[in-house]
Amino acid sequence: MKAASLITTVVMFASWAAPVARAGELKAVTLAAWQSYLKESELGMQQRIDGRTPFLWIDESPDRAARARHGEVVIAPVVGRGTVGVANGLVHHWIGAVFIPIATVDGLLAVLRDYNKYERVYRPIVTASRTLKFTDTEQEFQMIWQRKILFVSAAIQGHYQARDVMLDYHHGYNIAEAVEVREIVDFGHSGQRLLPPDTGSGFIWRIRSVGRFAERDGGVYLEIEAIALTRDIPASLAWMVNPVVNRLSISSLTATLRQTRDAVTCPRELATTLSVPAR
Repeated sequence: MKAASLITTVVMFASWAAPVARAGELKAVTLAAWQSYLKESELGMQQRIDGRTPFLWIDESPDRAARARHGEVVIAPVVGRGTVGVANGLVHHWIGAVFIPIATVDGLLAVLRDYNKYERVYRPIVTASRTLKFTDTEQEFQMIWQRKILFVSAAIQGHYQARDVMLDYHHGYNIAEAVEVREIVDFGHSGQRLLPPDTGSGFIWRIRSVGRFAERDGGVYLEIEAIALTRDIPASLAWMVNPVVNRLSISSLTATLRQTRDAVTCPRELATTLSVPAR
């Protein structure tokens, strides 16, 4: 049995609330900083796989594990207050966990593998989704997400690649990465158009998510560690924008975990919802 690819469906970490900032094309120095950051984060993941640290983040703290076990969606920044500045950009790094009672790994994977239904499971932010390629260990899929915050409306199309690993029958992880992210201008209107990759407003340049899950205690623990690269926020706006961005990160990751839990726990209700055309 292989793990399904776990995505950052609505991990909208970009600076949605900074519309007066300049347009942001991705620079080579920013991309290099992003790749360097990912290499450092991979070291921590390898320690979990090797058993040098607990496989699940919640197991690093008895209080954290208890909160998840009793139904709380636990969210925390991985670095600082959730963001770290890089050359001409900003890396957002958060982690969240949820416990899905009376669930199995198979039940979780049944939801996570069905990319064509993501637009229903994770609505209203995910507006379209489809599978492009699927094997037991690798997948490709495409999603469009839209978010309206204050006076900003942004739509993004992401093309994802993912790989899966099962450590045993009850523990697994996956890594999903957006290999192409394109902003959609005038989304929903007759003149909507896709911008070339790495151009536009810089709402989202890159995304990677690491999903870990473990079946025990009469259910499944699910964690999502989400990392995103966006344009930087001008210093003059940071005092106003940073708190908004952090709240968006927390609320988006919380919603993703809750919606996944609901879809796994109540598949019949999801089937009923899917029978009704979206409006």
